[in-house]
Amino acid sequence: MIKTVIIEDEKPASRKLERMLSEFPEIEVVAKIESVEEGVQWFSENEHPQLIFSDIVLGDGLSFDIFEKVPTKGFMIYTTAFDQYTLKAFKLNSIDYLLKPILDEDLGRAIEKFKSFIPSDNSVNSLEIKELIKKDKTTLSRILVKIGYNLKIVQTHEVSCFFSENKIVYLQTQERTYPSDFTLDELEDVLDEKKFFRANRQFIINSDFIKNIHTSPNYKVELQFQPQEEITVSRDRVKDFKDWLVS
Repeated sequence: MIKTVIIEDEKPASRKLERMLSEFPEIEVVAKIESVEEGVQWFSENEHPQLIFSDIVLGDGLSFDIFEKVPTKGFMIYTTAFDQYTLKAFKLNSIDYLLKPILDEDLGRAIEKFKSFIPSDNSVNSLEIKELIKKDKTTLSRILVKIGYNLKIVQTHEVSCFFSENKIVYLQTQERTYPSDFTLDELEDVLDEKKFFRANRQFIINSDFIKNIHTSPNYKVELQFQPQEEITVSRDRVKDFKDWLVS
């Protein structure tokens, strides 16, 4: 059996997820936790489960706070309505990120993904967890941006580049430029590395929007919808850039 814990502060959502998980005979829910305080206590006193389904925003804080105080070797599947926490979720033992309302097919895929990480003898240590997740890294597919008092979801495949200016990171689409709450280092960790490349300290570029590449005297890239005429690839990144272009 796969020992599983649900972290969710809304009782109806917790009961619904437990019902959904009951359709999987290999899953055994051993605890339901409603707060950061309760989570810290439970994980301090009990054997950690293999799998944790966790909402992010709880009544007394974020579920991240639990595992900053009590690190876990378990795999995490986050369940939340707040998309802006995606990046931080990816940095923990997260193998998937399900936006509410959770669909049966999405839950099924997440569980199958978890099972693909576990050896037949069910033994895995914390270092192996990190390596397994790294090999099958979940990539960021959309970003929530603010436009005045409004919110907009931007699909990452629509972004020609991310760039830093005056300590703010922007994303550029055909429509316009949007400010974000992230750093280029954070984005570099979670963007699809087959599509996005860190050209220099200021830019991450999308291969789908490359118009032209000038190789002399330096590698310079022209993109569609970019905020300046050309983007220069850092000298120490040129070899990686050429390898990325043909990967």
